[in-house]
Amino acid sequence: MILASAGRSPEADRIMSTLKFSGTPSSDLEQAERLQRALFAIADLASADLDLPEVYKALHAIVGGLMYAENFYIALYDAQRDSLRFPYFVDVADTDAPRPDQEMSMPERRGSLTWHLLKGARPLRGTLTEIEAQLGERIADFGPDCVDWMGVPLLRSGKVNGGLVVQSYTENARYTERDQELLAYVAQHIQTALERRLVHEELERRVAERTDALRDANRLLQQQVLERQRGERLQAALFRIAELANSSESLDEFYAAVHRAVGGLLYARNFYIALLSDDGKQLVFPYSVDERDRKREPRELGHGLTEYVLHTRSVLLADRAGLERLYASGAAEPIGTRSRSWLGVPLICSDRAVGVLAVQSHSEEHRYTPRDQELLTFVSYHIANALERKRNAESLKLANAELEQRVIERTSELAAANRELHEHIAVRERMERQLKHETLHDALTGLPNRIFLLQRLTQAIADFRRDPRHRFAVLFLDLDRFKVINDSVGHLIGDELLNEVGGRIAACLEPRDLVARLGGDEFAILSNDVEDADDACALAQRVIDVLNEPIRLGGKEVFSSTSIGIAMASARYRKAEELLRDADVAMYRAKSEGRRRYALFDEHLHREAMQLMELESDLRRAIARSEFVPFFQPIVRLGDRAVVGYEALLRWQHPERGLLVPADFLAVAEETGAAEQIDWQMYERTFEIANTVLGSASGFVSINLSGRHFRVESLDRDLLALMQRHSLPPERVRIEVTERMLIDNPPAAKRLLDALREHGIGVSLDDFGTGYSSLSYLHQYPLQALKIDRSFVAEMGAADSSSTAIVRAILALAGALGMQVIAEGIETEAQHATMVALGCEFGQGFLYARPQPAHVWIGQSA
Repeated sequence: MILASAGRSPEADRIMSTLKFSGTPSSDLEQAERLQRALFAIADLASADLDLPEVYKALHAIVGGLMYAENFYIALYDAQRDSLRFPYFVDVADTDAPRPDQEMSMPERRGSLTWHLLKGARPLRGTLTEIEAQLGERIADFGPDCVDWMGVPLLRSGKVNGGLVVQSYTENARYTERDQELLAYVAQHIQTALERRLVHEELERRVAERTDALRDANRLLQQQVLERQRGERLQAALFRIAELANSSESLDEFYAAVHRAVGGLLYARNFYIALLSDDGKQLVFPYSVDERDRKREPRELGHGLTEYVLHTRSVLLADRAGLERLYASGAAEPIGTRSRSWLGVPLICSDRAVGVLAVQSHSEEHRYTPRDQELLTFVSYHIANALERKRNAESLKLANAELEQRVIERTSELAAANRELHEHIAVRERMERQLKHETLHDALTGLPNRIFLLQRLTQAIADFRRDPRHRFAVLFLDLDRFKVINDSVGHLIGDELLNEVGGRIAACLEPRDLVARLGGDEFAILSNDVEDADDACALAQRVIDVLNEPIRLGGKEVFSSTSIGIAMASARYRKAEELLRDADVAMYRAKSEGRRRYALFDEHLHREAMQLMELESDLRRAIARSEFVPFFQPIVRLGDRAVVGYEALLRWQHPERGLLVPADFLAVAEETGAAEQIDWQMYERTFEIANTVLGSASGFVSINLSGRHFRVESLDRDLLALMQRHSLPPERVRIEVTERMLIDNPPAAKRLLDALREHGIGVSLDDFGTGYSSLSYLHQYPLQALKIDRSFVAEMGAADSSSTAIVRAILALAGALGMQVIAEGIETEAQHATMVALGCEFGQGFLYARPQPAHVWIGQSA
């Protein structure tokens, strides 16, 4: 009671009892008063008009008044970011103090005293050894070692927001349990004060941001107001110029009014109008106002700035340096006072430069800008038109009396000429429209043609590249079996069919879409604003369904269908032709899958197309480099497995992909027309080394002929000439043909085979049993041997296979006709034994040898 009456508050009494002061009443009173003053000071700091660094410094002083705090720092912890920073840090020994705004990751400070304080959420005190003993682990080395260290966490609702730390580097300054309790208590008040300060700072920051936003909005609003005022002045000037053109004022008054109108838009204290004389040889100045050059006399056309603008018909904006460069280049010469800034625009009437409108400044204070150039250029169009009308009005007024009678006399003539002119113009416009329509439309169906489609596609690609939301799709259509219909019912019906198809396709489309006929039986659709590929596929299916319905033409019911390829808009497309090409590729995929369907061009097809193009290029290079070589597979006598001949098989020695078999490239070669060149290159190489491979022993080399060779009447002569060039006896050559080749063109095949057989060349029928297997042509053609297809050999021995019976029948048939039989594809000893048991004399297959290059077999047939 005595202490309380001496001025200490009940709160201070509670603190004193909590902190367990054990001194004399006098010392207890002094400590309580110091604490109370500290609490008051902390409370005052929360609302003081101080910056945060000053607040932190004041807090340091307050704590220093309660205990030894020469080395003191505040740490703030962000739990969401798991980071901390030291807004205040004073240490006499640590020279590498962190910046107040430096944010540090907690994992980077793991194991430090501050890390343990924040993560442990409890006070720590003692020497480093004592604290390590409390924690049960070593403390990470951050900063210099202290003699004594004490830290308390800043807590709010049980969560750590930061911490207060004091430390000592001398033995004389040690911290006690009372110091820890005192610092912990003070920390609660510091936490409250800091939160109030931070909230206040945040509020001030938001107010500042809002103020800046309002300032920016106000600046923008002022700019808009200025822009609107500028636009209003421009509109007023244009209205005034239009009024002047139709007013009864003189030209001098008109020029002065134009000067006033321009002066309301930009700096025009020095202003003049220059016009070409009627004969185009002089420059006259009907109006000129200038601070330096009071009067401008008419002059012959020279090389002044005005003449430069007049000749180039372009605007000239230049400062003093730009004008000097122009003079130095010889493009213009200075006339009169040299200005600091000069702006001149041509006056264009009826696509002809008739004069110049110019303003200039003689001081650095006024310089013309590109905006002034744009403004004066815009106004000049109206001034030129108004000036032309005004000059015309003046001319008309002067010549009115003279022309009045002539107008009356010529009125009828002009009216007739005008009518005739209008008629000619109308006819020409109709012809131009017709020519344009014919250029962009198909003559048969009236639909847009390829040119029109490519134009629209180009525009669609540009729109898509600007905004990918403008998606579109291209559908490429090809009528199935149109050639059959055209040949069977005639071209007139075929044309009617194309018209009907075009109409049906158009009926399936939206107004924004486009259908075009590309030529023949090919159509294309540009479908705009599609959401995805499903929309394009749905449209394709509608077209397929409507074209599947019967079409009645010329009293006949005709059925047609279509195959459709779809290509979706993509960022990789740069040209319309690329889209059309990919849709075409997808269409061929649809045809290959059975027709009457659609196929979507995807990355797989894109890769296939790229690979196909690459393969086509490689094929052309391979022919030029002679990369095609023959591999030889032995044909053996089954009884003793002796080699009786070889079949020359085509291989491509690709420089990058290695050795390729015909299945890898022959289809592409046939499509591109390169197959025949490859065959003849193959025959050349085979005949060149055939004698060396066969050696001195009797035997033969087989080459394969395709149906395309039978279209050449000189085939037999060409082959014989090739053999003669390489000294290869014809009896050592055997050609292999297929059943399909014989029935495609029987007369040509028989003539060529007879001619070859007469010269001693043997003929084998390859893949016998897989085609028509007609007995009629076995005795019709000069066949020497039958080759049993490998499919029959592979199935022999299977429980449910009929191959054995078929092979036995082939052997019997060949025996009756006196032909040899060669079994292809023998790969196992069981197949070999079966063929021997059935009485087959010859065979070939992997069991005996795989196809190998010529050097492997050289010397083995001797």
